Amino acid sequence: MNGWRLLLTRPAEECAALAATLAVQGIHSASLPLLAIEALAETPQQRATMLELDRYAAVVVVSKPAARLGLALLRRYWPQAPAGQAWFSVGGATGAILADYGLDASWPVAGDDSEALLALPGLAQALSAPHPRVLILRGEGGRELIADTLRARGAQVDSLELYRRHLPDYLPGTLLKTLRSERLNAVVVSSGQGLQSLRELAGADWGGMLELPLFVPSPRVAEMAKALGANRIVDCRGAGAAALLAALRESPGPAS
Repeated sequence: MNGWRLLLTRPAEECAALAATLAVQGIHSASLPLLAIEALAETPQQRATMLELDRYAAVVVVSKPAARLGLALLRRYWPQAPAGQAWFSVGGATGAILADYGLDASWPVAGDDSEALLALPGLAQALSAPHPRVLILRGEGGRELIADTLRARGAQVDSLELYRRHLPDYLPGTLLKTLRSERLNAVVVSSGQGLQSLRELAGADWGGMLELPLFVPSPRVAEMAKALGANRIVDCRGAGAAALLAALRESPGPAS
């Protein structure tokens, strides 16, 4: 497709799935995972929260790792999910994991970010009862936009941190070596933290990468990339494979 040769930077399992989808379309890719997922040990707080899951009007799941780890806890403590509970996700890929489990899950069709989720009419409807409670399944750190916004709307919000992300150990120069050896002409990042890891790994080589097309999932990450000096930023308006493929089709081919 227009000669694209992409560097994929998602966690390893997600890189493999995306690479397979791209290969079907004739797009070459190489993977250099910049986020490793480490599940957190179960704590008494996790157990207590899951045992009282039915007190929440809605559960918000911010990522695929949060969905997988959250469902593992749900299977352990709730043979059948609480009736009438609404589940929401940031992005369709995460939502599909919840829906495949049989949950009443909703997610924004346009945009895989917190802002799009918060604009969902279904979320407002789920929180229309007096004194609603919301549980957010997430990783350590990250944005507080969802929690802060829902609290401002009158909800009581609890967060359950299930994992942490970290940059895998790579030798200095690994990024540039991969780009050159695979003759790659663009980079794909799926989150703001992934972009930060890319910048960290690049180190002194970052200046030489600023003209490479950089495919990002949202306007927020596009602004982050711009602040870091990237000159050719493509906002895919989504983190999934379909959004990336659409952006690749609409973008001019890479410079020869």
